[in-house]
Amino acid sequence: MNPMPVSNKKPAFLLIILVLFLVASCAKQERVLIPVNKQKGIASWYGPGFHGRKTANGERFNQGAMTAAHKKLPFHTWVKVINRDNDKSVIVRINDRGPFKPGRIIDLSKRAAKEIGMIGSGTAKVIIFYLKDEPEEAGEVTKESI
Repeated sequence: MNPMPVSNKKPAFLLIILVLFLVASCAKQERVLIPVNKQKGIASWYGPGFHGRKTANGERFNQGAMTAAHKKLPFHTWVKVINRDNDKSVIVRINDRGPFKPGRIIDLSKRAAKEIGMIGSGTAKVIIFYLKDEPEEAGEVTKESI
């Protein structure tokens, strides 16, 4: 008795997998930054020399707005910045890139820096918490938004 011919499904399966892999690798891939929940470091501030100039996201810098520059966070990310020396805090929106001085993690607008008491010193030790959603009011942060 002759055995019935068995179709060889293995090459067809491998071909399908290869095609799917090639299609997926050709698709446009965007780099998504997934930050950790918090970051500690040194904050600085900027203002007068940059007021009215375009920021990295294209909007005009306003030293009186509650905004900040960060090296990697996506634009329009909201963060709570706490001055570790006096526990004052502020909520800012990332709209620019920087700071470009080594050792610093965020550049605050003049207004934001004033809110946390770092205008005179120019820098402050801070902790940054990334907020999940846009806050309803600047300065009001709940545990759910951190």
